[in-house]
Amino acid sequence: MHRRQLLIAGGSLFALSACASNGMETGGGASASGLAEDARIARAVLPAQTPRAALLQPWTGPYEGVPPWDKVSAAGLREAILEGIELQRAEILAIANNPEPPTFANTQVALQMAGEPLDRALALFGVMTQNIGSDDYQAVDTEVSPLLSAAGDEITFNEKLFARIKAVADGAAAAGLSAEQSRLAERSRDAYVRSGAALDAAKKAELGRINTALSNAFTRFGQKVVADENTFTHIPAEAGVAGLPASNKAAAAAAARSRDLGGFAIVNTRSSVDPFLSFADDRALREQVWRKFVNRGDNGDANDTNATIAEIVKLRAERARLLGFGNHAEWRMQDTMAKTPAAAMDLMMRVWAPATARVAEEVADMRAIAGHDIEPWDYLYFAEKVRKQKYDLDQNELKPYFELNNVKRGAFHMAERLYGYAFTPLAKGTVPVFHPDVEVFEVTNKADGSHVGLFYSDDFARSGKRSGAWMTTYRSYSTYDGVDNVLASNNNNFIKAEGTNPILISLDDATTLFHEFGHALHYLSYRITYPALGGTPRDYVEYPSQVHEHWVLSRPILDGFMKHVETGQPMPQALVDKVEAAATFNQGYETVSYLSSALVDMDLHTRATPPADIDAFERESLERYGMPKEIVMRHRLPQFNHLFTSDAYSAGYYSYLWSEVMDADTWAYFEESGDVFNADIAARYKAIILSEGNTTDRAEAYRRFRGRDPDVTALLKVRGFPVS
Repeated sequence: MHRRQLLIAGGSLFALSACASNGMETGGGASASGLAEDARIARAVLPAQTPRAALLQPWTGPYEGVPPWDKVSAAGLREAILEGIELQRAEILAIANNPEPPTFANTQVALQMAGEPLDRALALFGVMTQNIGSDDYQAVDTEVSPLLSAAGDEITFNEKLFARIKAVADGAAAAGLSAEQSRLAERSRDAYVRSGAALDAAKKAELGRINTALSNAFTRFGQKVVADENTFTHIPAEAGVAGLPASNKAAAAAAARSRDLGGFAIVNTRSSVDPFLSFADDRALREQVWRKFVNRGDNGDANDTNATIAEIVKLRAERARLLGFGNHAEWRMQDTMAKTPAAAMDLMMRVWAPATARVAEEVADMRAIAGHDIEPWDYLYFAEKVRKQKYDLDQNELKPYFELNNVKRGAFHMAERLYGYAFTPLAKGTVPVFHPDVEVFEVTNKADGSHVGLFYSDDFARSGKRSGAWMTTYRSYSTYDGVDNVLASNNNNFIKAEGTNPILISLDDATTLFHEFGHALHYLSYRITYPALGGTPRDYVEYPSQVHEHWVLSRPILDGFMKHVETGQPMPQALVDKVEAAATFNQGYETVSYLSSALVDMDLHTRATPPADIDAFERESLERYGMPKEIVMRHRLPQFNHLFTSDAYSAGYYSYLWSEVMDADTWAYFEESGDVFNADIAARYKAIILSEGNTTDRAEAYRRFRGRDPDVTALLKVRGFPVS
């Protein structure tokens, strides 16, 4: 995501009660000639500078220029970032010290342009630290992170710059700015205030110290977790993997061979661990694998993160008080849809009670089969036994229908049916890639063949790559200075098969792929003027991704793409019926696993006195909420990257649930129409929900799309919980 989007992303209060709306003006209004004139004025403000470093240069090549991955090195990025900071500093000073009266063009548009060379270098750097993660990139990350933090503070704390930003925002109406320009100006002013621009000199100095210390701590935390995820459990004999599907056995054998070992290796990442916990018959080995996984960052060794977390939460509390807030959560949630910790907690607790009640039912069913108490390393294993008994559904029966390349083609077809996009693979070597495994697709509008952007698909786990799945944009759409196309990527951690063997993934993995692809579709659909209005509120951003998960099991996708890897036949309706009958199965586990992490996050960041003993705090918090002993948090604090590698999801992990309210209500809208590819609904969804970015209030946008606020009842129904 663009740095300036991060600075002023956000939204406003979103009530969960019904409230119809007749619609609203959607901002914009600037003509092409007006935009060109604003860009000319802005460019004249900035000093003429020619970057020296190779990785600061404008991207060249096809498709409006592409990242030069073939020229990237850790040393080259270090050089580029250090020079880029200086170039940006000169541009910011030129804007701040401009003797002309502040205008939208010479201040806000100029700020959009400032730092573009550094943005290009940081886009490359983010990918190399997360997707490659070798020691040389980690060393540069350690060095430059505090420098980037300090450079950001220098911009925020520039009094002359803030005075110009405030003057433009305060005078927006008098200047006749468009709705979109006014929103940008006002949100920029408010974001600077939240970041400390209005503090006195002494408090700015203290805030700068805190921000630099946090930047260092975020980097240390991420590096420690990655180091623990590079470990594995070696299983020398075939008996240790009894029960595993053949595809998982093959992947584990390949993982062992890649480490010069015989037998099998269960890598310490979720995509490898979860299948083992679900199917491996050896209970003692399940416990061993489980303990290694849930104790990442919590082993009292060099990679232990507890002290780092304690430092982070202490610094966050100090920063919140300095900025005039009671705690970190209050500060973080000023620019979200929920607005307050209380609103987020109200939704979470409404779901928590039925979820924990469902866990008790699930555990009783499993205990009846197991004949003993259920421990956390038993839950997924015996859940599969219950699934088979209750629904005659074996997850291994589903896996042959989800071959990775077919699942991706199904996702592309979904995008074509809903939004008119076509994805065409590029031949190897057409554009540079950061790893040989990466595939690249051109995205076009099918109706007229016009170019939209490129989609980079990085599917496989590798040493140094962070765990999980995520979406990245290397370049986002905007029109304020000519039209920029979109360069987006999805990043997964699937286990590669050997040779030409098919790569079979689970239904959960297929759902994750559609989820991340939904993020990419959101950015590919942007039609916004200014980059800074690209980022959406934290508790909205997961909505467009989550809703796309529902199409995985839609009949057109199944018939066209989810075909049995051996017979070539699509998944029979009888099997789909079993899946749908079991759709709410194990929702107690799924909900409590996620929601416990969100509750502990909010608890941690609303404490008046931050805890020093993180392990003790986690135990106490879970006990107070009544966490079932048979389940562990999806992300325990010692490995909770969402919270402690940046501020991004801190006091914000609830956002998945908040977004799911809109997601479930939207899917109900499609289903109620009788056609899950309803062209009218899809067109309005693209135009209002996806394309507008944050150019309008997102709560009001949902009302324009749906005719009312979302109904939380839809979420409870999707999860199979009582709605009263």
